[in-house]
Amino acid sequence: MTQAELPRAVAILKKMVKRWQVPVVGVYAESNDPYIVLISCILSLRTRDAVTYAASERLFARASTPQKLAQLRVPEIQKLIYPVSFYRVKARGLRLLARQLLERHGGKVPDTLEELLELQHVGRKTANLVLTLGHRKPGVCVDTHVHRISNRWGYVDTKDPDETELALRAKLPKRYWMIYNDLLVPFGQNHCTPISPWCSTCPLRPWCDRRGVTTSR
Repeated sequence: MTQAELPRAVAILKKMVKRWQVPVVGVYAESNDPYIVLISCILSLRTRDAVTYAASERLFARASTPQKLAQLRVPEIQKLIYPVSFYRVKARGLRLLARQLLERHGGKVPDTLEELLELQHVGRKTANLVLTLGHRKPGVCVDTHVHRISNRWGYVDTKDPDETELALRAKLPKRYWMIYNDLLVPFGQNHCTPISPWCSTCPLRPWCDRRGVTTSR
């Protein structure tokens, strides 16, 4: 896919994603609360959306602010977020994260990539999601779907998500930064799947290099 073909591809994806369910972090983005986006994103790591949503609802009912989260004991947090993946590790990290927000940022979630990356359990993917969905500031969020599809298209040639993020920051027009992840994640979950993607019915096929695709439907 070339730079000239990208706008048409984005326009098509905007129509396609309307048929699929919004990822759970996108649902919480409607709260316009960076704290809610941050916590739901951490809970979602390596966890199915249905499990993430149920755990997030239980936790937010008890700890809707960093102040309330910091007051919970680790066993309480574990019970609330179970069975998300690595719930014991995440419970300890969430309590520490709440304290970091209180001690370093006055209970507010910072709005710069550098400050977000200093927080417990916050990697580049989470930090960029909080920037875009929580603070409505430009960021390039790259998860496995964004990394895979951007390379499958031939739009970038990178080896891992962090490298893909840097390549997209250099190449992707800034007007697409905030929506790129929102488009490619549901597209990757439902159509351009990791194994045997639906190439025969894909409207983007004319512009896709199909790198790494060995079997398709």
